[in-house]
Amino acid sequence: MPNYSDQHLRTILQRTKTVAVVGVSMNPVRPSYYVARYLSLKGFNVIPVNPGHVGKDLFGQTVRGSLSEISEPVDMVDIFRRSEAVPPIVDEALDAFPSLGTIWMQIGVEHPEAAAKAEARGVDVVMNRCPKIEYQRLFGELRMGGFSTGIISSKL
Repeated sequence: MPNYSDQHLRTILQRTKTVAVVGVSMNPVRPSYYVARYLSLKGFNVIPVNPGHVGKDLFGQTVRGSLSEISEPVDMVDIFRRSEAVPPIVDEALDAFPSLGTIWMQIGVEHPEAAAKAEARGVDVVMNRCPKIEYQRLFGELRMGGFSTGIISSKL
């Protein structure tokens, strides 16, 4: 598994403004729902992508059927799909967003070949990690279980 420095992950999260979440669920108990919701509550512009829910509203955004239906620039594509589904998503993201900064694959999702293709185009790739967990860990929040992130903070 690739090792990402805290500074590298922090830089990605700080520069990212718009996130397209591929495979987002409308079900509040699914990880893709609460990760996307968390990111939207933290001020990220979250664009939900799921062909099974096109046109529905989620977090104040209309669910799109594919990345190519998004007309605005996207900084990060967060993938909630099985690893074998990753290559066409990466290809579509590279075609749709010339200024894409990051492809982020959720916990359990890895595809080294697709990652290498994106990296060859100058896009950062994070595999097998969760942006919600990393955001909480790197910016000094407690996780839902109440355990410490290991970062000292003066926030109450």
